Amino acid sequence: MAGTALTFVGIGTPALATAERQVYVAMGDSFSAGSVVLPQSDLLTCARSAINYAGLLAKQLDVDELRDVTCGAATTSHFTNPQKGIVSGTNPPQYDALSADTTLVTVGIGGNDVGLVGLATSCVNLLPVGTSCKAANTTGGVDKYAAKIDAFAATYGTVIEQIRLRAPRAEIVMVGYPTGIKPGGCWPLVPVLPQDADYIQANIDRLNARMAEQSAAHGAKYVDIRTPSIGHDACQPIGVKWIEGLIPSVVNNSFAPLHPNAAGLAAVVPSIRKVL
Repeated sequence: MAGTALTFVGIGTPALATAERQVYVAMGDSFSAGSVVLPQSDLLTCARSAINYAGLLAKQLDVDELRDVTCGAATTSHFTNPQKGIVSGTNPPQYDALSADTTLVTVGIGGNDVGLVGLATSCVNLLPVGTSCKAANTTGGVDKYAAKIDAFAATYGTVIEQIRLRAPRAEIVMVGYPTGIKPGGCWPLVPVLPQDADYIQANIDRLNARMAEQSAAHGAKYVDIRTPSIGHDACQPIGVKWIEGLIPSVVNNSFAPLHPNAAGLAAVVPSIRKVL
């Protein structure tokens, strides 16, 4: 991010040049929007939190303008197409927020495209024995979710290139997903079988890996959230966890199951700042 710089007028006469105007566009899904984490800035259309990582980062960087178009339930299709509001209204295509004067773009997307939250909810077992969602999704030696993720991977590259076309001066930062559950899980606190807990996390990790690969291939920066969030997963107690379980702990002002709480949103900011 550029600041005030010295320029020269005439011979040897230093003067202060006008600082470049900083315009930050935040794009993404509910993990970026901070869905239903209070206080809300846009509850009805996108369930966007006023304290999501984009808002916190914008304050720390003291940007001139923040265009936060992150939206709960968003997929990459909503980058080019309008998204119907969660309760009412319509969110314009997220690419519409980009312009030639954009200097920073953060993107957190992909989980809804490949159905990760749907996977997690399909793995719920209220008894310590039951049908394994891992077994159901790997029948015949073919991992359905791994195949979905690998097929989706190239879309990250397309997103980066489409952003660059619309905002050629912008620094593009792809933001990964956090650690959702510890190895072996924590049934019944999060009621999924141990092998299924590991299967869920393995697919989160796989999506992160594909995002990182495409970021490197297309000249964007990638922010690893998985590593710093280890030990802050949904199995941890209130005050430690950054991800809520199936029953959110409303004491954290978070009402979205299997999503970041306020602490989880704030924890993303240092990792983004590291790469800038």
